Amino acid sequence: MTLKEHTMADRTQFRLGLVGYGEIGSTLGAGLRGAGLEAIACYDKYAFDGPYADLIQARAKEAGVALVRSNADLAEAADLIVSVTPGASSLESADAFAPVLTARHTFLDFASATPKIKQGVAGKLEATGALLGDGSIEGTPLHGYSMRMLSSGPAGERVRDLLVPWGMQIEFTGPVLGTASGIKIIRSVLIKGIEALTDEMLLAARHYGIDEVVLASASKTLARPWMDTVQSLTPSGAIHAKRRAEELEMSADAVADAGVEPIMARAVAQRLRWKESLGLKDHFKGVVPRTYQEAVDAMVLKAGLKPVA
Repeated sequence: MTLKEHTMADRTQFRLGLVGYGEIGSTLGAGLRGAGLEAIACYDKYAFDGPYADLIQARAKEAGVALVRSNADLAEAADLIVSVTPGASSLESADAFAPVLTARHTFLDFASATPKIKQGVAGKLEATGALLGDGSIEGTPLHGYSMRMLSSGPAGERVRDLLVPWGMQIEFTGPVLGTASGIKIIRSVLIKGIEALTDEMLLAARHYGIDEVVLASASKTLARPWMDTVQSLTPSGAIHAKRRAEELEMSADAVADAGVEPIMARAVAQRLRWKESLGLKDHFKGVVPRTYQEAVDAMVLKAGLKPVA
């Protein structure tokens, strides 16, 4: 039996409930229905009364997803409930589900939020007896319903095992609830930071008429594997933080001269000045550490930071 045939054989029909039918929810609903999952219901508080009600209803009708009018209706219609609302709504949504979930339910929140918020969601729902977990989305709806996702917590493996055979891509990251969300939300410091840095760089570069040249130059540096970049910049930064901070302060001046507030450039300079203040150059006696781990360990030590127990 091939891997594909094995996956097909593992498919189990179950009743899925979606919380939210925006870009993510509608992508999952349409994709899973197209793959053959028969029973999908969705509760979206704006489905019948909101600026996008017509769009939500049209998407659901086209996909064959049943829209329900309350959290209680969704709990009645589904065994596995996946929440894909914004992270700011996670705790409020948990409050609404607390009276209606039971031990027969599996509930997993895929919103982008901190581990603390996801643990708060679990705390609000613990008394229901439902199997709980958290998840995060690393991919994009542009990749369809098989966008990369992570799951963790007591429900993490069950959600993976139910949904992956239907074509989804979910990696279980461990039994500690909040792990999947932590990976996503901390990763966003870099990924969203790249977006903001690129915006600031291009706005200033356009003023000087050099945006294409600057992009081409940066692309050469960023073309190498990312881990090579990390192993280059982080260890050497322990020694050269002062020089790099000075350069970024001049970069900020150039951005300001272009009429653009150098929010990102000044923040980068401030972080590099902080790193300089740790005395890492003296700590390593002027010799670049061998790995990024050694550099980070030294920063943690000098800054008095404490890892999670």
